Amino acid sequence: MTTVIRTSGLVKHYGRTHALDGLDLEVSQGQVHGFLGPNGAGKSTTIRILLGLARATGGTAEVFGLRPWRDAVAIHRRVSYIPGDVSVWPNLSGGESIDLLARLRGAARRDRVYTAERERLLEAFQFDPRKKGRAYSKGNRQKVALIAAFAVPADLYIFDEPTSGLDPLMEVMFRREVARVKAAGATVLLSSHILSEVERLCDRISIIRAGRIVEAGTLADLRHLTRTEVSFEGTDAAAAAAIAGAHDVLVDDGRVSFTVDSDQVSGALPELARLRVAGLRVNPPSLEELFLRHYGDDLAAFEGNGR
Repeated sequence: MTTVIRTSGLVKHYGRTHALDGLDLEVSQGQVHGFLGPNGAGKSTTIRILLGLARATGGTAEVFGLRPWRDAVAIHRRVSYIPGDVSVWPNLSGGESIDLLARLRGAARRDRVYTAERERLLEAFQFDPRKKGRAYSKGNRQKVALIAAFAVPADLYIFDEPTSGLDPLMEVMFRREVARVKAAGATVLLSSHILSEVERLCDRISIIRAGRIVEAGTLADLRHLTRTEVSFEGTDAAAAAAIAGAHDVLVDDGRVSFTVDSDQVSGALPELARLRVAGLRVNPPSLEELFLRHYGDDLAAFEGNGR
């Protein structure tokens, strides 16, 4: 499979601040790749380097086999980028801003394909293109960038918190457009701290912490790092505790629940069958659980300081 983005030992220092500290990232063609981490983990710095907007302190970065700092113009011809906080020209209407951004990416103003796609997206995102940019909310400024990005085909879409400011219905439209460009063969790098968004969209996930990738793979690949929740009707906690690998046994509201390492679920099921349990539920681990594996100590420290 062709690699579209590759970084190796990527380092970026801002004075004494180490924004990236040996980041290794690989994104393959045709994938939606989730780039997951909280604010300050190094996501936006990585994207700025990939776009040639910042120069790495050390290590290497390649996009389409090109070096971003040296070959930014050639890379930008094939890339569509949406930042997390979009600014628009205050005296241009939303439609004029969309047309200008599209023309910068090679679209002709009277091109029938572009015009039809623009109109479809205006309707899908419920956007009024007649208002001036200064009148737009954050969500509507985000829509300007999204419509311009999706209206002109690209080989690589880089989204940095793209749904910031959008309501839930517009988030659904965004997911549909991502699925559409993926089906057309494009690659997507989706930087986000919204776990549900990444879980629904992404083929592979990279979790960044303190400027390094700490986990990478498909969600299925990474589930072995977490525990699966199992529950059934009853009050017999002792029976659940006797199951090999059972942890955190609880009885609540007429149900017994426990967790088991995800790679040991198949061993627990025959024991549950032997017990003839009723109302069995097996909930696979979520991306949130995987994320908290790496950031839970930060959260605990924050909560401890707040007390």
